[in-house]
Amino acid sequence: MKHPNPILPETGFVRLPQVLAVIPISRSSWWAGIKDGKYPRGVKLAPHTRAWTAEEIRGLIQRLQIGAADE
Repeated sequence: MKHPNPILPETGFVRLPQVLAVIPISRSSWWAGIKDGKYPRGVKLAPHTRAWTAEEIRGLIQRLQIGAADE
């Protein structure tokens, strides 16, 4: 379920559904981007739980916007 106005917290961790709400790509594209080094790896919190800092995701959004502007 996607939030109508996705908002990242100022600080703290965000899980994949929150990330994909602000970066509109598929889960498989996200994981492929991590493998390719395009997206941050995040932090493993538990065996099947990974999260990213809000700061990492904000930085990624800025880099993606700059890259889109360069094209």
